[in-house]
Amino acid sequence: MTTFRRGVAEWRSPSLRRATLWVPQASLKADSVNKPFAQRCQDLVKVIEDFPAKELHAIFPWLVESIFGSLDGVLVGWNLRCLQGRVSPVEYSIAMEFLDPGGPMMKLVYKLQAEDYKFDFPVSYLPGPVKASIQERVLPDSPLYHNKVQFPPTGGLGLNLALNPFEYYMFFFALSLITQKPLPGTLHIRTSDCAYFILVDRYLSWFLPTEGSVLPALSSSPGGPNPSPAPRTPTMPFASYGLHHTSLLKRHISHQTSVNADPASHEIWRSETLLQVFVEMWLHHYSLEMYQKMQSPHAKLEVLHYRLSVSSALHSPAQPSLQALHAYQESFTPTEEHVLVVRLLLKHLHAFSNSLKPEQVSPSTHSHATSPLEEFKRAAVPRFVQQKLYLFLQHCFGHWPLDASFRAVLEMWLSYLQPWRYAPEKQAQSSDCLARCVSERWAPFVQENLLMYTKLFVGFLSRALRTDLVSPKNALMVFRVAKVFAQPNLAEMIQKGEQLFLEPELVIPHRQHRLFTAPTFTGSFLSSWPPAVTDASFKVKSHVYSLEGQDCKYTPMFGPEVRTLVLRLAQLITQAKQTAKSISDQCGESTAGRPFLSWLGFCSTDTNGSYAANDLDEMGQDSVRKTDEYLEKALEYLCQMFRLSEAQLTQLTLALGTTQDENGKKQLPDCVVGEDGLILTPLGRYQIINGLRRFDIEYQGDSELQPIRSYEIASLVRVLFRLSSAINRRFAGPMAALCSRADFLGSFCRYHLTEPGLADRHLLSPVARGCAARRPRGPRLSLRFLGSYRTLLSLLLAFFVASLFCIGPLPCALLLVLGYLLYAVAMTLLTERSKLHHL
Repeated sequence: MTTFRRGVAEWRSPSLRRATLWVPQASLKADSVNKPFAQRCQDLVKVIEDFPAKELHAIFPWLVESIFGSLDGVLVGWNLRCLQGRVSPVEYSIAMEFLDPGGPMMKLVYKLQAEDYKFDFPVSYLPGPVKASIQERVLPDSPLYHNKVQFPPTGGLGLNLALNPFEYYMFFFALSLITQKPLPGTLHIRTSDCAYFILVDRYLSWFLPTEGSVLPALSSSPGGPNPSPAPRTPTMPFASYGLHHTSLLKRHISHQTSVNADPASHEIWRSETLLQVFVEMWLHHYSLEMYQKMQSPHAKLEVLHYRLSVSSALHSPAQPSLQALHAYQESFTPTEEHVLVVRLLLKHLHAFSNSLKPEQVSPSTHSHATSPLEEFKRAAVPRFVQQKLYLFLQHCFGHWPLDASFRAVLEMWLSYLQPWRYAPEKQAQSSDCLARCVSERWAPFVQENLLMYTKLFVGFLSRALRTDLVSPKNALMVFRVAKVFAQPNLAEMIQKGEQLFLEPELVIPHRQHRLFTAPTFTGSFLSSWPPAVTDASFKVKSHVYSLEGQDCKYTPMFGPEVRTLVLRLAQLITQAKQTAKSISDQCGESTAGRPFLSWLGFCSTDTNGSYAANDLDEMGQDSVRKTDEYLEKALEYLCQMFRLSEAQLTQLTLALGTTQDENGKKQLPDCVVGEDGLILTPLGRYQIINGLRRFDIEYQGDSELQPIRSYEIASLVRVLFRLSSAINRRFAGPMAALCSRADFLGSFCRYHLTEPGLADRHLLSPVARGCAARRPRGPRLSLRFLGSYRTLLSLLLAFFVASLFCIGPLPCALLLVLGYLLYAVAMTLLTERSKLHHL
């Protein structure tokens, strides 16, 4: 028995219960601040068990707010989004047990539900489009808001929704994901380990069960079927921009002679309400432009027309004023946690819908005896989720930053596109090729969600063309999308859906109008055309027109425009592979080509290396290998989907100028030579932005005046600079005379007193060229290498090793000088020989 349950059991003894039976509301609120969390929950369980609904309804709004936080985000409540079992195991277990679908809090909800209590919820905290619509007296199309809007007697200020206890609880629970901002220091918490995420999973598993035709019943559930909503105030009429859908429960009951014949009719309202609340609170967010489009009179007529409306009154809806079009101005940016929770919802919905028995999937086999839950499974995704999810994904694709965090949105989209991953038969499949092929039974889903596949794929292509594909995280996203769309038979299904949508209407005039306005049709009505093809074409066109409008300009996924984008992406993939290989080669050469004595500080260190333009340099060769694998497979999948040949890729790569130089290095960005040096062309700017090419960034000024590095001692570098400057001024003439000699002594002095390769360096900056021309540099001594930590550490290490062999500091210094002289003589001879060879 847990501590939580033990405490409740002890309190239920008669003596303790009599002593604290009449706990005032003020005492509960005070205890919520002063008592520990476990004790507070125990007290709440006592109150819920022993007090009647008449006493509990007064504290219910306060209790819900104290758990989930206030709607304005000021009060954080129990902070469920940051509560983790491995960090706070006691608080976590108590909170999860209290808020469980069969726990004390839900029992309180059902106790109040049985008494038909209503609670006011401010309209101002609803999602922006819904709030703007209700404030302009345009009722949203969701049944969740029908007959619930309450107006104050003084006018249109302070609008509220009259919600029953279950709706009120779920509204707060769903909105806490958006209104509650994460606390400082909680940015690195895994969402899947948090109490909120796990509660969402439990609620979905409880109210959207995948097994059986009846929802799980509470051990003592006082709640019955959802009472009829109270009629709204008739003084302020609404014009709906969607159909007034009736509840699935009510439609089911109207077909039955006895409600008691099916116990699920008492429970289905919870599943329907839960899904509607989650969808409205989490997905009903889009930009102002989309809101204006959805609210325009023309778009409203189209939505009504293509939802098979039969009511002529709905063809002339009230036009919102200009104020309504600007009522929703704030931009909404979902968080990564928000997207992960929505993905969990989509996965549960697929499993919920796919749990239908094979004989119940086809609408033709539907009978009036089908249980409400099974009917709800069939209608959940297309009726409640599809449109708002499409708008939500479009908003994310258009507004999400171009970084690796887009992976969360991507996986949410791909989860929706693959309902077969959550089908019951998936576990029984083998690993052969035929098992991985997308079955034909999913063709209706693909066709009825055509825009989810095609238009969002084009949106992803436009994002991929603007990202750095050399980054392993970005390469992984391209690989994931290409892998999903390259599944056998999926591309053919998408092409079939596009053919059905683009099928010309070779029939009598107004055939399309009759099809899209008729609520039902018989075999005689469509006797002139093949029934199956006409029905499929009707569904595809209804889907597209309901989401984009009748005047939408559809771009075929396998048409020439998208094919051009795919070819551009294939070019960038090829270029990114070459760039990753070039970066890998540079890293290997810079490590292998470093002189051995440079580690001891006796050779000047190259401080002019190129900068890291991506995360490959930090993650090493393993990331280069992963990037190459991801891009190679992505390119293979794209070629398979769009039937690209190797000759096409080679031709486009050469046309863009991505070939390598003879030495295997990448070329410079595309430039033209101007009066002041190289000038980037638009193509060159595109190549730099996407990380395809880059300039070799190096310091081209006076090496003695370059900024002090992090591996140097600042004060010592300044002292050595003053000392070397004084020596150079004092002995400038003798050093110049020694360096001008043609014998070995002159070569030896030139090797030490002049910068190697200074005359041959190609200065790209016109300013650097002007400075170099105005100030020619003569021979000079540089002591800056003595200010390096590595040099000093190497010297100390050499003296320490010498002391182990009983060699004193002076002999050790003489040996070091002698060793360096031998090294310098050898390097001088090699340098002179290389110069003679070049001559």
